[in-house]
Amino acid sequence: MTAGSAERPLVAVLDYGIGNLRSAQKGLERAGADARLTTDHGLIAGADAVVLPGVGAFGAVMDALRDAGLEGPVHAAVESGRPFLGICVGMQMLFGESDESPGVKGLGVLPGRIEWLPDTVKRPQMQWNILEVVDHSSPLFAGLEGAWMYFVHSLAAATDPGLVTAVCDYGGPVTAAVGSDNVWATQFHPEKSGEAGRRLLTNFVDHVRSVR
Repeated sequence: MTAGSAERPLVAVLDYGIGNLRSAQKGLERAGADARLTTDHGLIAGADAVVLPGVGAFGAVMDALRDAGLEGPVHAAVESGRPFLGICVGMQMLFGESDESPGVKGLGVLPGRIEWLPDTVKRPQMQWNILEVVDHSSPLFAGLEGAWMYFVHSLAAATDPGLVTAVCDYGGPVTAAVGSDNVWATQFHPEKSGEAGRRLLTNFVDHVRSVR
């Protein structure tokens, strides 16, 4: 079994070949993790935590994840109880379906679906926006109430309100982050969100360190 050091927990960043996944890896490294961009099932199984980043269309990223043989390791990681973080489309992939790609099945880790942002706003939302933290017990958001984060998305999660940990205002409340047990996910890009984003990733790495 692979493991990180006491100071730098090992975080497996799932590499399925779409988008700039390395930016998430580098952000986690700056936050104090031994972050590895990988498809290796053994490394993923032995990591202290797993991160699923993503950019692009829902159907394309789900196809790429399955073609890379990583759907099973995602479910195994979630079921193991280890900390799991989805980022942007990586968050959307955790749900069962998306209006962007009808008929394509998501991972189904979280209940709900991904729906288009309303026609009354510009799509995509491509801007900085303020977080309103809903779940102040979430380890991810310590010290981040009112923080500015960077968003690039045209769809957002419609899910059980009890899973929503943060929202932003974009023509009304929009799900900015969710959490359930050991699974967290953000619609925004913490790795592109400056010092506030680094704080969130550091909070995640600190949590990983505390529970390993």
